[in-house]
Amino acid sequence: MKAVVYDGPRTVSVKEVPDARIERPTDALVRITTTNICGSDLHMYDGRTDLQPGMVLGHENMGEVIEVGDGVDLVKVGDMVCLPFNVSCGACANCNQGLTAYCLVANPAPGMAGAAYGYADMGPYAGGQAELLRVPWADFNCLVLPPDARDMSRQKDYVMLSDIFPTGWHATELACVRPGDSVAVYGAGPVGLLAAYSAIIKGANKVMVVDRHPDRLRLAEQIGAIPIDDSKGSPVEQILEQTGGMGADRGCEAVGHQAHDPSGQEKSALTLNNLVHSVRFGGTIGVVGVFIPKDPGSPDPLQKQGKAPFDYGMFWFKGQSMGTGQCNVKNYNRQLMNLIANHKADPSFLVSHELKLDQAPEGYRNFDVRADGWTKVVLHPDGGR
Repeated sequence: MKAVVYDGPRTVSVKEVPDARIERPTDALVRITTTNICGSDLHMYDGRTDLQPGMVLGHENMGEVIEVGDGVDLVKVGDMVCLPFNVSCGACANCNQGLTAYCLVANPAPGMAGAAYGYADMGPYAGGQAELLRVPWADFNCLVLPPDARDMSRQKDYVMLSDIFPTGWHATELACVRPGDSVAVYGAGPVGLLAAYSAIIKGANKVMVVDRHPDRLRLAEQIGAIPIDDSKGSPVEQILEQTGGMGADRGCEAVGHQAHDPSGQEKSALTLNNLVHSVRFGGTIGVVGVFIPKDPGSPDPLQKQGKAPFDYGMFWFKGQSMGTGQCNVKNYNRQLMNLIANHKADPSFLVSHELKLDQAPEGYRNFDVRADGWTKVVLHPDGGR
C-alpha cells in the first residue's frame, strides 16, 4: 500500500510499504478515505521528537471497514468509521474511567500510558496517512458514522471527530466554559479555532482568539470570535481592554511548547504565562497544546528537559485553576458526531486544501511554514472517490 513515511527532519515521502492487515481477532481493517495533517504532526516533522525514520504518519483518520477479525461483534464490513487518535483497549482501569488517552494496555513501553497511530513514543501503531489502517480493539475504537459519511463533502466534517474537534471541545471542558462566559483562546491553528468554535456552541458571550497569521484570524472572525493580533500589541492588554480590565473568565491554550513571540523567538511558556495574565482572578485555564517531557531540539535549555519558566506566583495569587493533557476522544466524539449529522456544527470551515496522498509532502511543507491560506490539509488516499 502507499503511505506517508517519515524520513527525517522536514522530510516525508509517499512510499510502498507492507499492507496493513488483521493481526488479532479484535482488529478491523479500514480503507482510509480521508485523513488529515495535524499540527502535532509538525513536532515530529520538525525533528523535535525521537521518531525513527520509517514510521507511517497520521492519527486523524476515517474510512470504510473492509475486513474484521473473528472477535469483532459490533463493527461490520461496509461501515464508515472515524477512529479516535487514542488507541485504547476499552477495559483497563483508565479506560473504564473514560481516560482513553491514558490506556494502560495499548502502549507496551515501560512506564508509559496512552497510545496513538503514527506518533512518537505512543506505541507501535502505524498511522493512517495510508491506503489501509489496522484498528486494534475495533469494537471499542471505531465510531460508526451515519450514512451521509459516504459523501466526500461530509467527510471533511466527520474526519475532524478523530482529534481536533474533540480536542478543541476538551480545551473548553478543561477550562470549564459555561454559557455567558468570556473566553480567551491562544492559538488560531485548527485546534484553537475549534476550541473557539466549541466555546461559541456552548454559549460563551465573547470569544477572543490570539494569533498573528491573517488567514487564521479571518477564520476566527468568520465564526464569530474576536481576532486578537499579537503582532500589533500585547495580547494581554487587548484582552483586558475587551473585558473591562477584569480578564477573561476562561482561557484555552492551543499552541504548546513551540510558542513563538512576534519576532520569531521561541519561548516555551509564552502562552501559558500570557493566559495567567489574561484570565481573571478565580478563572480557569485549559491546556491542550502539546508539551513534552523532553525536547532536545529546543533552543531553550529548560525546554530541552521539558521544563518551562511558569509564572506560578501570579497563577497562585489569582487563585486560578488549570486542566491539562491529551483529549480522551471517546468522551466527546459521539455527541459531536450528532451535532455534525444534524447540521448544528460544521468543523470543516477550517479546511483549506484537499490533496491526494501523493501530494502529502507538499502539504507538510506548506502547513509547516504557515504558508498563507494553508489552515488545514486533508488527504484522500483513495483519490477522493
